Amino acid sequence: MNTDPRVNTDPETAAPPRADGAFPGTYRRAFRRLGVPLAVLGSVAAAFAYVAAVDPNEPGHYPTCPLLYYTGLYCPGCGGLRSAHAFAHGDLTAALGANAVAVVGYGVLAAVWVLWVAAAARGRPVRLGLGRAHLWGVGVAVALFTVVRNLPFGAFLHP
Repeated sequence: MNTDPRVNTDPETAAPPRADGAFPGTYRRAFRRLGVPLAVLGSVAAAFAYVAAVDPNEPGHYPTCPLLYYTGLYCPGCGGLRSAHAFAHGDLTAALGANAVAVVGYGVLAAVWVLWVAAAARGRPVRLGLGRAHLWGVGVAVALFTVVRNLPFGAFLHP
């Protein structure tokens, strides 16, 4: 006997199980749960494919960073497109040289996506458990990266 409350087991109204033992609608529910994570994956893959195809090192394809243009200072995102282009082409050294924080972000977001898919496949919400200290730590790390890359001894962090 099935104890899943989402499955109608009333013999008068329930559909019989299929030959593989699954109740009708099981795959539809699983597809609905995984639809959003798969759509996000498709969007990210399309964005990386576009950046891989259109080289940000060539002028005129992408807008310039307003902070860099008006002040000459590098923001934490400066070099992010060049980093994504190099990452998409498999050149991890060039990707790290363009924007190390972005490369770390790619890895973190990929791990979070995997956790999201695993939770969605089980029908559970994602629980990351990030506290205030974690968020402050990320903010401080990004701020330090920004400050150091704009100082003379941080020239190795310039895109």
